[in-house]
Amino acid sequence: MLTYTYTAQDPASGRKVKATVEADSEQSAAKLIRAEGLVPTDIALSKATTLGALGKFNRVKSKDKVLFSRQLATLLNAGLPLVQALRNVNNQTESKPLKVVTAHVINDVEAGSALAKSMEKHPQVFNQIYTSLIAAGEASGTLDKALERLADQQEKDADVISKVRGAMIYPIIVLVVMCAVVVFMLVKVLPQVKVLYSSIGSGAQLPLVTQVLLSVSDAVIHWWWVFVILIVILSIFTGKWARTLGGKRVIDAVKMRAWPVGPLFMKMYMARFTRTATTLVASGVPLLQTLNITAKAIGNIYVEDSILKAAEKVKVGKSLGDSLEGDPNFLELVPNMLKIGEQSGSMEQMLSKAAEYYEKELDNEIKAIQTVIEPVMMILMGVIAFIIVAAVLLPIYNLASQVNNVV
Repeated sequence: MLTYTYTAQDPASGRKVKATVEADSEQSAAKLIRAEGLVPTDIALSKATTLGALGKFNRVKSKDKVLFSRQLATLLNAGLPLVQALRNVNNQTESKPLKVVTAHVINDVEAGSALAKSMEKHPQVFNQIYTSLIAAGEASGTLDKALERLADQQEKDADVISKVRGAMIYPIIVLVVMCAVVVFMLVKVLPQVKVLYSSIGSGAQLPLVTQVLLSVSDAVIHWWWVFVILIVILSIFTGKWARTLGGKRVIDAVKMRAWPVGPLFMKMYMARFTRTATTLVASGVPLLQTLNITAKAIGNIYVEDSILKAAEKVKVGKSLGDSLEGDPNFLELVPNMLKIGEQSGSMEQMLSKAAEYYEKELDNEIKAIQTVIEPVMMILMGVIAFIIVAAVLLPIYNLASQVNNVV
């Protein structure tokens, strides 16, 4: 349910009434107001609803946008007027942030604004790719097809991101478990070894590995709060640094070059570039505009710079394939496919084939990384387990040797 602020006229007394009403849509709100014997003169979403729904933690999910695009395309293809189609889709939408934004869009469209212009006011939900495709669809009279292409592009992009995240989850979980086990051993197990040795009073020196780990254990037990503060401060500063231009450049460079994730991210960027460009070109968006939009959608500063430099070369008459050829931030296949597309007049088909190729390659790269990471993580776990076991058992073994010597 959404909260609407309204102004209405009371026919009986002639006075103006200002209040709020809970309803699923503006039409429902108007019906509720009329049911109270009032004549609504102005109905708008309350500021609290808008700010609350579009807050930092209330983002619209990709699947909700895909469903919105497909439903709207289906209704428009069936011949429904745009405003009616938007209302029907909004009534079926479960996402509150998307409901709020769509309600604003409906109000703007009813007031005479184009759909693309209305959506441009909400960049947190409808990015430049979305609004550009909508504008191209409106201009060519193929809005339903543009929405279908958008849904396809969003699904494929979300699928690529999901696969990359999935490849990163396993090592992260293993590292977290390893850290938890190490902390437990340092805090609970190793101090018992020290107590055991002290209670016997053998006077023998503990093994070096045990001494080192006991020192770490004492620091963790007595100064844990210092470690917590340092981790919090480091996390805050790292987060702020990562949002600076210098931080982004370092992180993006690591993504592209570091083993084993470098090849994975490069293929992801190529798949994203070719898939996004395919969608824009197929919808009739001009090439220069396609390049400028795609550059912002890539998510990597270096690849973005390469695309914008290529756009400048295209502006003065150079072909896109030649402009990207030899660029270290692009894999060789992309400019080669672009050249073929430009020479044969089948740019859209060549971009689509390149996108499909890199999406398959991305799957293969993820499988390869998982194959490599599993044994590496097992070896790392084995080494850590060996060190801890040695730190615990060596003192006990020394005690047992001393007892045998005494006997």
